[in-house]
Order: sequence, then structure tokens, then C-alpha cells
Amino acid sequence: MSRTSVQLSLPSTSHHAIISPLPTANSGRLVAPALVGSNNGSQMELVQIPQTAENIPNNEGTRPGRMSKGMAAVIIISASSMVFMNSVLNGMLTVGLPSIARDTNLPDSLMLWPASVFGLTCGCTLLLSGSIGDLIGSRTVYLTGSLLLAAFTLGCGLARTGIQLIMFRAISGIAISMCLPAAVSIITTSFPTGRGRNIAFGCLGAAQPVGFSMGISLGGVLVDTIGWRYGFYIVTCATAPFFLLALWGIPKDPRKTAPVTRQRLVSEIDWVGNVLICASLGMFSYSFAIMSGGIKSLIRPGNLVVLILSALFLVAFIHWVIRQESLNRVALIPPSLFRSTQSSPNRARNFSAVCISVFFTWAIFNGHQYFTTLYFQKVQHLSSLETSARFVPMIVSGALANIITGLVVGRIRADILCVGTAAVSAIAPLLMAFADPSWSYWTAAFIATGAIPILADTLFTISNLVITSIFPPKTHGLAGGVFNTISQIGMSVGLAVTAVISNAVTEDERRQLASGGKVGLGHDEYALLKGYRATYWTLFGGSVIIVALTWWGLRRIGKVGLKTE
Repeated sequence: MSRTSVQLSLPSTSHHAIISPLPTANSGRLVAPALVGSNNGSQMELVQIPQTAENIPNNEGTRPGRMSKGMAAVIIISASSMVFMNSVLNGMLTVGLPSIARDTNLPDSLMLWPASVFGLTCGCTLLLSGSIGDLIGSRTVYLTGSLLLAAFTLGCGLARTGIQLIMFRAISGIAISMCLPAAVSIITTSFPTGRGRNIAFGCLGAAQPVGFSMGISLGGVLVDTIGWRYGFYIVTCATAPFFLLALWGIPKDPRKTAPVTRQRLVSEIDWVGNVLICASLGMFSYSFAIMSGGIKSLIRPGNLVVLILSALFLVAFIHWVIRQESLNRVALIPPSLFRSTQSSPNRARNFSAVCISVFFTWAIFNGHQYFTTLYFQKVQHLSSLETSARFVPMIVSGALANIITGLVVGRIRADILCVGTAAVSAIAPLLMAFADPSWSYWTAAFIATGAIPILADTLFTISNLVITSIFPPKTHGLAGGVFNTISQIGMSVGLAVTAVISNAVTEDERRQLASGGKVGLGHDEYALLKGYRATYWTLFGGSVIIVALTWWGLRRIGKVGLKTE
């Protein structure tokens, strides 16, 4: 299922409440995974990390007295509402993208950018938003993000050009990055460890797949009837009562005990690191947008300078975080996360493999999802409603993958689970690379849509449990935040790269057909199909890399998610 995937974990001492994958139910002091719902849109899965003396939040138990069931429900609904609304939007965008691109005159080379830029801006600002929430309070950040999300969702509905739509989606990505970590902090500061908190996290996770499923259905109906713009209007109107409920019901953050001073703003947030990585990724994405119109356009002096600057900013970022950590200052992504220790001698290999695998998994999953939508609508000429119906196997298999993984994760070695599910999901792009438009849906597309989410759901579950097993409790939140940021950026980069490949092959095929005097609707469809097949072959190659990475990086990791006394 489509994901903006967010990762929910308990806050750490320095990077609170960063989101982490897969739902869990507390068992003793360790968490055993359980279903809360199945990924950009967007799946949301939660892991509640083990509580020890080292990582129990300072705010634990600060809410006086027992909370009434009504107030608990208000807080849970408020914290889950923006996740739900964002997932509805992701579902609508998945099935409505071809119609949206046509109505806003968005060229084929930029068709995937309303989805890609959202993941890019969300991933770039997620850690920053969590840090700001720790400083000024999660309630303030959550309400601000909710208001921005509503405003720019309305802007998406009013957009008249493709560029306007892309810009509004970019700011929407920043808005949701403010809501996600803040929602987790709201829950952890409102509910003590136990059944109430588990229920709250379960509802937060369930909001994701429920919202995505509703968005898929609503998008299919609206696009084929009154128009896709009404989907954005409906979500904007529905956001208003949730915002008012949050304004009334979300309590003040008990962690906000000291005033926000200039010294705290400078010392507790890595502003330079954020600027460097955002500049690098932004320029890198711009370069891919340029390449979408033709590879040769990249060698123009101005465009080449942008690409070189992107690489330089990335090098500067790496140097900066190394320097910050060596001086015992706040670093956006501390390099020590990727180093082994005496207590965890394989941590460097394990965490590196997890992060790279998640990057590729999210890139492949989202690329497959959106190009399959284009295949259904632009090659097979199916309606949006017919397209949404064909994504039902993705929703079902994603949910089943969550349930089965939760049941067997403590009994089967993590590397076997990941390698096996990676091999199953690799079937999806391989089938679509061979698929013929004249084939029945049940011949290839049905199996492909059912197989593609299995790895994503399983890997996110395993990855979170691996993180809790190889890192000390005080760094769980930070490691989970880095992990989730990489998944968001993987989604954006995956869509950008596949768009470049598809457009390059399609345009080359069109030129060859035109030179032979073959033009017309049927030949244009053939050119599109060639581009899509090239994309599917690329995704299959990435899937093979994931199989190798998970085997290499997680070998001898053993079983994870076991209860500890």
C-alpha cells in the first residue's frame, strides 16, 4: 500500500518522538510486534521501544490524576487526525495523478513530482521538526503543522498550474513533518506506559492504512464524477473540526519547563546540518527534474553547476556532523550511529544494511505503485475507479504481512524473514516488466500488486526490532528518526530516478517510431509501455540488491523481538 511511511518510537533524550515503523503490543519490558495497520501511503506502523532506567522520558507520569475516557479519546483522535488526513490525500493522489497532471498541464517529465517532492521535504525536515518540538513544545508544533497542512491542501485543490501544485505539495510535506513527531510526543506525554499508551499508538498506526484505503476509494469516485479538486476541498473542510478539537483537547507539553532562549535555539538544534542536507537534496532533486526532460540537458553549464554544488553540500554535511560530534555538540545525524561498539560488534554492518535496504525498498515500492497506476490508466485506459479497485490486493497483503510478521518474528531468524520477503516482492516488478496490456488483470498485475508491499511491511518491522537490539535505549529515538528520514528520502529519490529512466526510454522510442513514419495513438502507447518496462526492470534490479544486502547485513543477527526479563 502506498506510504509516506512514518516510524513511531518513544522519544530519546536528545531527538524526541521520531517516527518508527510497526505497531506493537507491550509484553513485559520488550515489545512484541502486532498489527496496527498496513506504508507513503502510506503505511504507518509503530514500535514502542523498551523502557529502562536509561530511556524513560522525564515527563513520564507528569499528568496529574486519572484521565477520563472522554479526554483520552479526544487526545487520541486529535493526535491521529492529521496522519489520517494525510493518508487520505496520498490515496487520492495515487489513483488521480494522471487526471491531475492533465488538468494542471503538468508535463510527463514532472508527473511524479507532486508525490516525490512531498517525500523530499518531509524527509529533510523531519528531524528538525522533532528537535523544534522538543524545544518549544509538541502542542504548538502540531497545531502549526495542522494549520499549514489544511491551508496548502486547499492550495492544491485551487492550483491551476503544475508548478503551483508541486510547490503546495512541497510545503504540505513540511507541514506533515511537523505533525508526525509531535503526535508521538503528545501520546507519550499524555499516557503513561501501559494499556492506554498501547491503544493510543495502535489508533495512530491504524489511521494510516484506513486513511489510505479511504483515499483510494474516494479518489477513484471523485475523479470519475465531479473532479479530483473536490477531494482536496473535502479534506480541507474535514481538517477544520479536527484542528479545533486539537486546539481544545491537546494538553500543554509538560516538557516545556524552561523558556525558549536564543542560546537554547543555537545549542540544541543543528541548524547548519539541516541547511546543508536540505540544500544538497534540493539541488540533487532539481538536477533529476532537469534530466527528466532529457539527459543532455544536464550538461548545460548552469545545470551542471547545480549538480556539482549538490555534491559539495553533501560532503560539507558529512564533514560538519563529524566535527559536531567530535566537539560533543548536537549533530543532526551523529556518525557514531554507523560505528560498531564492543557491546554490539556488528552494529555498523547491521544498521548500514538496514538503512540502505529501507532506502531501496521505499524507492522501489513507491516507484512500482505510481508506475502501475500510469500503466492501468495510460496504457490500458482504465478509469480511476477501476484503477483503485485493482489496488485492493496491495491493501490486503500489506495487512496480512503485518499480522504474520508479528506472529513469527520471535520464532524465525530476522535475516531469513527479510531475504525471503525480499525475494517474494522482487516478483512484482519482474511480472510487470513482462506484462502485456492485453493480458487479464489476474495474469500478472494481480500478483504484482499483492506481492509488492510484503517486503516493505516485513522489513520495517524487523528493522525497528533490530534497532532496539543493537542500540542502547537512549539512542533508540535518534536511530529511528534517521531510519525514517532515509525512508522518506528514498521514496523521493526513487520516484525521481524512475521518472528519468521512463521518460528517456519513452522519448527515444518516440523518435525511432517517428523516423519510421509510425505515429498515432497506438504507437504512443507502445512508447509509453517501453518506458514503463524499463522502469520495472530497474526496480527489479534494485530488488535483487535488497536481497543481497539483507543477506549480508543481517546474517547472524538471529531472532529479534524476543521478550526479555
